[in-house]
This record gives sequence, C-alpha cells and structure tokens, in this order.
Amino acid sequence: MASRTYLQLVRENKAFRRLWIAAVISMLGQWFNTIALFLLILEYTGSEFLLGLLFTVRMAGFAILQPFIGLLADRYNRKSLMIVSNLMQAVLALCFLLVEDGNDIVWMIGLSGVMMILHGVYMTAERAALPNLVSEEDLATAGALEAASWSTALCMGAMLGGVVVSIWGTNAAFIIDSFTFIFGTLFLLKLTIPQTIDEKMKGPLFSTGIQNIKFGWKRIRSQPALFRIVFAKASWNIAGGGLAGVYLVLMGADVDGFGAAFGFGLFFFARGLGTGIGPVVVRACFKDETTWPSLIGYLVALSGIFYFLVGISVSNALWITVVLVVFAHSASGANWVLSTVLVQQWVEDEVRGRVFSADMLILSVAFSASTTIAGYLTEYTELGIQYGILLFSSVMIVSGIFFSLWKTDFPDRVQAVA
Repeated sequence: MASRTYLQLVRENKAFRRLWIAAVISMLGQWFNTIALFLLILEYTGSEFLLGLLFTVRMAGFAILQPFIGLLADRYNRKSLMIVSNLMQAVLALCFLLVEDGNDIVWMIGLSGVMMILHGVYMTAERAALPNLVSEEDLATAGALEAASWSTALCMGAMLGGVVVSIWGTNAAFIIDSFTFIFGTLFLLKLTIPQTIDEKMKGPLFSTGIQNIKFGWKRIRSQPALFRIVFAKASWNIAGGGLAGVYLVLMGADVDGFGAAFGFGLFFFARGLGTGIGPVVVRACFKDETTWPSLIGYLVALSGIFYFLVGISVSNALWITVVLVVFAHSASGANWVLSTVLVQQWVEDEVRGRVFSADMLILSVAFSASTTIAGYLTEYTELGIQYGILLFSSVMIVSGIFFSLWKTDFPDRVQAVA
C-alpha cells in the first residue's frame, strides 16, 4: 500500500489530524515564550553566559527525568499525559509575568526548566503514540509533516513573538503562550489513542520503575542499529547546541538597524524554515530506508559545512547569512525526522516510550554541554561570535563524518527482547 500525500493524511485520518493540530498550536505559543525570555535576559543582565545557561537549564530539565518520563509513557495513558502537561504549562507560563528585574532572572530560568520537563512529557508521549494513529506506510509522511509543522510554528512563533514583544512587551507573549496550551488541549479531549501496555509495567510505580527503565536500555542495546540511531540527534546537537542555542541568538541581538526582538525572530524564522524544508525534500528524494542511517551522518556534516559558511559571512552580509542558516537547518531537520521515523518503525509499542526517552536524554545532554561551553567561551574568552561559529561548525562536520563511518546492519522493523 502506497503512502498517502500530506493533504490526504490530514484529511482522511481524523485522529492524526487532532494530534497534529494540538501540537502545532502548543508549539506556536512556545516560541512566543522563548523570544521573550531571550529579551528579558539581555535587557536585565546583558549576559551571553546566562543565554547559554537558559538553554542548558531547559535542556537539562528536558533530559534529567527522561528515563522516568519514558516509563510513564509506556505505563499510563499517553493522551492523559499530554493533557496534564499542557494544562500545567498554561499555569506556569503566567508566572513569568512576575519577572521585574535582574534579581528574578535566576528563578525565571529555573521555571523555564520546569516547563521543559513538562514539554518532555508531551513530546515523548506524542512520539510514542504516533505509530498507533497512522499506518506504517504513512509514518515517514507523518514525520515529515510534523517536522514541517514544527518549523512553521517556529517561523511564525519566533517572528510574531518578536513583533509582539517589540510592540506590546514580554507580558503579552507570556499570556499568549498560556492561552495556546489551553487551546491546543481542546483538540486532544476527543482523541482516542490505541496503546498496548506490557503486563510487566503493572505493580507499584517506584518499586518496578528501575527494572522497567533498565528494560528500555536493554531493548536499545539488543539491536546495534537501534543503539546507533539513538545517537543520531546527539551527533548534531553536540555542536548544534552552541550554534543554534547561543551564537544564533547573539547574531540576532547584533543585527544593526533593528531591535533585538526582531533579530531573534529573523534568525529563528530562518531556522524554522530550514527545518521544515529539509524533511520534505529528503523524503521525496531518498525513499530507500536502508540508506537513511548513513545519510543521517552526511546530513550532520552538511549542516556543519553550511554553518562554517555562516561563520565566514556573519560579519559581511546579513541576508546571505540568513539563507545559509536555512540550508544548515534543512539538513538538521532531515536528520531529526529520519532518525525519529526509524525508531518508530523498529521499536514495538510496549517499550517505545522508554526508547524515545533515551533518545531525548542523549540529545539533551549533548545540547546542554554544547550551549554551556559556547556561552562560557563567548563571555569569558576572546573567541567572539565569528570564530565561535567556525569552531563549533568544524566539530559538527567531524561528528557527522564519524557517525557515517559507524556501520551496522539494517534490522527488521521490530525485534523483540528476550
């Protein structure tokens, strides 16, 4: 059976349509939040290190509890987890209205980390649920559409967030953010998500938790190709964290003739546009899934090459730099979707949440380390934005090459654990 087109999938699969719309709405508000947080840090502290720390705390929050979050996604109703996550984030987003000066930045960053824990719950539950709502033939289409939607939300949210913050201030962005979580939840209420829960998951949560988490890691190690693919996103994030999480923000703040909020929006618009284009192009051009594991490494290296060119152009031509950022994130977006689809295809429903949590944990650790190092180097050394981009892009190229050289056999789609 041939896969459906994007329009056919959305029109004909009502359950997927509800899940998709809910995710797009929630993500749209998320980027209003992010732009406002950037601006508050620079306005009250002017610290590049705190910008890096914001990303580090957010990704650390996303990562630290991932093994437990994956356990929850395999043990409890995934729809309920997504709804609770959204409602709690709607309340917490309003707490940012209490930020008044530089003394509030520390707890603001910590609160942002808590929201990322909840976002991690949503993402892990959603990705584990997706293969239960679409056919195997439609998984790549659904994955590419979700990536394009994430990028559209990033484009629109970042650009509109920059405009809203510039005109009405950061408080308006936080209120809109809270509203989008509530609005997105409305599309989840009538959604039914089939789910298989392993008998081993029953029993007291904490006494059986460690055993079940270990089972998830055992599942990954049982399949060399799967063990390799859970490092796919981290192979980009080990340098991409510093590039997209620190240097991209600083480039936006340094755009002459425009406010910092507009500059943030411009570069995050470019990032989102690329992330949407890449998966669509790769899905159309590379239909043989057995080539995807090696292709992922090439895409990481290609993203690094484009970012290296960004480092050369950053002080000379703004619009050339913006176009290069689009190309760099086209490659990274394709990496994300291909690796996600492969995990969804290879892993059975009962353990899929724990496998995705490991995937998220590894990429989050890589991203956090990268942003921390980039923020520190920018604030406390003479490296600067341009040479920082050149350094981190070189690391990304090397990382992509190493991932491509890491060869394993292409497995059967689902492999049970003894």
